[in-house]
Amino acid sequence: MKKHLYEKSKVFFTLLLLTFANLIVAQNTVSGTVMDTNGDPVIGASIVVPNTMVGTVTDLDGKYTITLPEGVNEVKVSYIGYGTQMVDVSSGMAAITLAEDRLALDEVVVTGTFTGRTQKNSPMSLTVLDGAQLQRLSSNSQADILRTVPGITAEGGGGEVATNLFVRGFPSGGQYAFTPLSIDGIPVLSTFGLNSSAHDVYFRNDIGLRSLEFVRGGSATLMGAGSVAGVVNYQSIRGTATPTNKVQLEWAEGGRIKTDFLSAGPIAKNLFYAFSGFYRYDEGPLETGLPTRGYQIRGNIKKLFNEGNSSLVVSMQKIDDNVQFYLPYPLDNSNDARERPTGNDGEPIYTMLSSQLKDFSFDTPFGRFKSPIGDGVTTNGQFIMGELTHAFGNDWKLSAKTKAASYDHWFNLFLDGDGSHNTPEDQAGYIADRGGVSGAVFTYADNGAALGSGDLLFENRVLDRQRDMEELVGEVNLTKTVNNHNFTIGTFMSNTKALDNNWIHNVLGDFSNSPRAVSLSFVDTLGNTVNYASSGYVEGSGRQTSNKTLQSTKIAGYIADEIKWDRFDLDIGLRWEKAIGNVSLENGVGSNNFNKGIVEASDVAFVIGGLYRLNDNVNLYANGSRGYFFPQLRSLKFAGGTPQSYETETVIQGELGAKYGSSKLAGTAAIFFNALSDRRNVDIINDGNGGITELIQLQSTQTVGVELSLNYNISNGLNAYGNFTWQDHEFTEVEGNEEQVGNSIARIPNVMGMVGLNYDNGDFDANVSSNFLGSKFANNSNTVELDGFNIVRLDAGYTIGLGKGDESMRLGISVFNLLDAAGITEGSPRQGNSQVAGGNFFVGRPILPRRIFVKAAFSF
Repeated sequence: MKKHLYEKSKVFFTLLLLTFANLIVAQNTVSGTVMDTNGDPVIGASIVVPNTMVGTVTDLDGKYTITLPEGVNEVKVSYIGYGTQMVDVSSGMAAITLAEDRLALDEVVVTGTFTGRTQKNSPMSLTVLDGAQLQRLSSNSQADILRTVPGITAEGGGGEVATNLFVRGFPSGGQYAFTPLSIDGIPVLSTFGLNSSAHDVYFRNDIGLRSLEFVRGGSATLMGAGSVAGVVNYQSIRGTATPTNKVQLEWAEGGRIKTDFLSAGPIAKNLFYAFSGFYRYDEGPLETGLPTRGYQIRGNIKKLFNEGNSSLVVSMQKIDDNVQFYLPYPLDNSNDARERPTGNDGEPIYTMLSSQLKDFSFDTPFGRFKSPIGDGVTTNGQFIMGELTHAFGNDWKLSAKTKAASYDHWFNLFLDGDGSHNTPEDQAGYIADRGGVSGAVFTYADNGAALGSGDLLFENRVLDRQRDMEELVGEVNLTKTVNNHNFTIGTFMSNTKALDNNWIHNVLGDFSNSPRAVSLSFVDTLGNTVNYASSGYVEGSGRQTSNKTLQSTKIAGYIADEIKWDRFDLDIGLRWEKAIGNVSLENGVGSNNFNKGIVEASDVAFVIGGLYRLNDNVNLYANGSRGYFFPQLRSLKFAGGTPQSYETETVIQGELGAKYGSSKLAGTAAIFFNALSDRRNVDIINDGNGGITELIQLQSTQTVGVELSLNYNISNGLNAYGNFTWQDHEFTEVEGNEEQVGNSIARIPNVMGMVGLNYDNGDFDANVSSNFLGSKFANNSNTVELDGFNIVRLDAGYTIGLGKGDESMRLGISVFNLLDAAGITEGSPRQGNSQVAGGNFFVGRPILPRRIFVKAAFSF
């Protein structure tokens, strides 16, 4: 899978070398200051000339100087957390005051639009989080951030990666099925379903992120590959004329140490840089003896040229990281409690991961395989991305992007049982079920001592999955402004290749936190002595179960028009896309008998949206769309060596809403509807023989719901905020399980919300929030209902000035899950529709326990 990024990106970098004629225009210079409503300077505020690359930022005193093209008398002034203003600077001097904008309704956004506009003037649901909010929310995973967004169900009990994301009732096994994760406008992975790894395994958050923009609803369909229910787009910090440097040190319970850094600023005239990254070592949040460690470095270089009308940004990422992933495990279900159980040693059990149950090897048709389970989820790779923009002198604007990525990736995990019993067993029952009649000897592998007579056993499976990936993406669009129209025409291309290779083996441990390995021998019914488990490895259980290579090529073209009148805006757009899949699947690993096939499908999406400015404070909007989704290639089956049909899934969405913004209060409200037809759903379930298999069903669903968000400025520095979502979702068709029609969709609550209080006086800051997820069903058969739960977070800090300007140190504390709630995020996906609510044990995954973080952040 490894290829040189230079080879993969050379096609598009030819485009980056295209030159444009320099535009020579007369200029004039404007100076001034930007202050907030308290009279304090706003450092780093952006002052730009609309529809050009001409711009600057304020210095440490809030001052700025900008040279304007002839005839230009107006600039756009913005800063995250403040309302954006268009300011007349014809006098040559301008003192500007920015007011706070708590919901970022007046923040200029780039996601869900081709021209850039404020959230308030976008005819869609859109949530913006700034860099400070991202730093506060990021404790364990993407779920910590995304669960604060209305309409989003985010499961994060598995650790730092593989967040399960559900948007507005769309059915999914989790991950990012209908809502791709993007960085600076380009998807981390443009094709979903080549294997079962989530997009966030290839990227980690760091303090070099400027903002998160989350577009929800059908308007996102135009914005990128797979953007059916929304787009999650992180914007990176880019260098400006004002240097910015940050270092953050972090410590947490359970042996966590992390260092983040950011450095950005000028290199030379019209040349800027920004670099960020982290190193992290963590023995938690759950004690397993299997540490998490690794690093990521990201950076970008920006060059302005052609009198500020052109820019070239080259970005990169290098990641070498491993994290541990926690799956569901048997919980104590006495009196339907579903609580963390007590182990053989009398201590609570938090996880079945164990450092004693690793390093095993076994023979396969391709040689001896050593399990990398001790490394957990590993990602080692990089991307390089180029973005070229040019504003022509006649209101034409060109944007061209490309990205080349290559990752070596393994997703190794301890499953949630042996696929047959899946719960703890007593010693007599364990022997009887495996053909033993006498002479059973259970010993601990670490010291040779015999197990206590009442000690329970738990046989589990280890699944090692190789998921190497490489991708080349390119997108070019051209925008033309004509009177009140902003026309955009563009094209998108991607080529993605991924492996899907699986190995599985069984391990035997006692029933305790991070189980101790157990050896077992017994006499079978034929009088033979059987060495069933050696140092925890169940003899003869290791095997390779899949050998797949999947490749996807996508080609798309789109056209859109954003029409603006005095009080009314209208968006219309059309996107055509074609996907070609190439699948190679070996029938029986080592058999040299392959099913190989090429499939393709194409479809058209149509979007229309309108916004009406009722008055200065209230905007009303509506949108509707007909979209599509390409089925997961890993779901493709063969009959007689021929691939089955491959057809798009149809998505209908509609939304009606309002946005309100004033100096004291900001809020949004939306009613939404979606219908998904002929969804080819893939669930990974137990096969009944100790292995796993993919269950593929055609499903159709529909959802109606309401989203609300609110932010109220109580007093200077103090504000209350919150959001609420109600959604009614159901199956309208389920192939082979007609009795499920009318059932609720698994793992999606009907009610969820968040309330919080934030205070910041410039020196002391504090934030407390409570995120509620209502009850939901663990499976589509609705046989198991999971109770709702609250996650309370606390963040507080004190900033101390260390020198001139904004040189400072912030000492802070953060507490995730302050009340140590133990709600269940999911049941056992591998048991699927066969899971029941009763029994002494219930297989489920609790949210991660309370964890305290201490941080010291230096800015200079």
